[in-house]
Amino acid sequence: MKYKIQKKKNLELLQGQHGSYGKLLFDKRWRDKRTNIIKRDNNLCRSCGVNSELEVHHRQYHFIKRLRQFKKPWEYEDHLLITFCGSCHKKGHQKFKVPIKYI
Repeated sequence: MKYKIQKKKNLELLQGQHGSYGKLLFDKRWRDKRTNIIKRDNNLCRSCGVNSELEVHHRQYHFIKRLRQFKKPWEYEDHLLITFCGSCHKKGHQKFKVPIKYI
């Protein structure tokens, strides 16, 4: 029961930060993709080398014009994803804007 309450709180927090996109981050397809990318990157932040609080960053976003929506997080090719620790991920988003490619 405690796990379900925490998961709900995490989902609400992500939705606040990412809107409906946050819900997609709990999808099994994204969790599996995320796990594979982190394994590919040897369970290390590609920026600073730490192995804790790892996140997967999208190097670019793809907006599908005919559908008028972004690709789902798990639909991106592996080379467009990279592992960062939470700190490096946050710093990167503060310093750089993730480019959007319209397809």
